[in-house]
Amino acid sequence: MDARFGKMTVRAPAKINLLLRVVGKRADGYHDLETWMQKLQLHDTLELEVFPGSGIHFSCDDPSVPGDASNLAVRAAEAFFSACRETDGCGVRIHLAKRIPMAAGLGGGSSDAGAVLRGLNAFFGCTLGEQKLIDLARPLGADVPFFAVDYEAVKACGIGDLMCPVASITDCHFILVNPGFLVSTSWVFKNFTLTMQMKHSKLSCFQKFKTGALPFAEMYNDLEQVTCARHPEIEKIKEALTAFGAVKALMSGSGPTVFGIYPDSGKTTVSELERIIRELRLEYGTKVYLSRACTGASPSGKAPGFDPGIRRFESFRPSHH
Repeated sequence: MDARFGKMTVRAPAKINLLLRVVGKRADGYHDLETWMQKLQLHDTLELEVFPGSGIHFSCDDPSVPGDASNLAVRAAEAFFSACRETDGCGVRIHLAKRIPMAAGLGGGSSDAGAVLRGLNAFFGCTLGEQKLIDLARPLGADVPFFAVDYEAVKACGIGDLMCPVASITDCHFILVNPGFLVSTSWVFKNFTLTMQMKHSKLSCFQKFKTGALPFAEMYNDLEQVTCARHPEIEKIKEALTAFGAVKALMSGSGPTVFGIYPDSGKTTVSELERIIRELRLEYGTKVYLSRACTGASPSGKAPGFDPGIRRFESFRPSHH
């Protein structure tokens, strides 16, 4: 039996941007960013089955998710198979159980792609180093490098690929509200007007908060001005979360998902948070979530007992006819 064949499950976590500043436009069309990203326990689940043969076969429990080469998870698998010699003679089936809303500012598609890279790398014995995974992730999209590595929270610049790991926020709940409409990231950036003030604010986050957590008052998203102008519902959600006791309410990424932060030390109990969730779902439907931060990895790497969300099982046994 070839040990290369078998199955694996991989968690693909959602993320929120605690800070997102646009600090310049690049010659390649991307924007230089300054961002503070946090992975959440809310996640998609991917099952990878490596089999003898060839080809990349994708399926999903959500029929609206494309299964062709436009899918980032498929493209991630193609990139990994091209880069890793150990995959010769292998194909992979990818099944995605989708829970993170699409085009929501939570990095769902990017996280699925990063999870494929991490999962396949673990499956084939971690033959590719962290920097190689980042290099494979970078062409797939600005958020993919963050999901291709084990760190649960980072400060990042460039297009999000130059990362400095930081500690997760362990003492808060997050309520996420997705209003149900899609927002195109490319449209938001295309309509973002870069001001001189923003150009001069490069790396201010890193200079001011080299250690410790990001204060709630400093959490900010430059892209809100674009998305809110077209979708005023986002501002209403922020106001609702604040009225429900959130110490901070902010749009994540290019939107439209809004998250509210509820510290454990605050007045809002878990039962009260669950009541808030029920009330918000009456208004916004099922895409309202209560989550906490992922806390698996420490800034120096894998903490003791770290579970990266990857589990290998059921070695493949070829059938005999």
